[in-house]
Amino acid sequence: MQNSFYREIINDHNLYPAHKHELGCSGCEHRGINPSCGDDITLKLQIEDGVIKDGAYIGDGCAISQASADIMLDLIIGKSKEEAIRLTDIFLRMIKGEATEEEIEELEEAGALTDVSHMPARVKCAVLAWHTLEQLLHEQEGET
Repeated sequence: MQNSFYREIINDHNLYPAHKHELGCSGCEHRGINPSCGDDITLKLQIEDGVIKDGAYIGDGCAISQASADIMLDLIIGKSKEEAIRLTDIFLRMIKGEATEEEIEELEEAGALTDVSHMPARVKCAVLAWHTLEQLLHEQEGET
């Protein structure tokens, strides 16, 4: 049951991404690359008054990397930068098998990616967007 739910979410976000498009903003992007398999995304965020108002990504890669980016943006748009950082921490701990069930529930659809932790070759694919988000938010902090 869990495995088919995982596949359904990955396929839906990969085939019909809501956030895979250009986003007009300057100085609000960061590129993430997974050299081991060629996943490549550029994440863009529109942040106003500490809140992520909009976000998008462009790039190419496997279904997991692309779906993970789309799922992540669904989760963080409308949240504060601090909340996005907290959710990223939960996601990365989930992939390592260190998050609680309650924390995983906070991740909404991203919680379906917990099964990736059992597929070592796919972990870097799933975390690419999340690490890119971390780096982008840390760059933004440096500008303020």
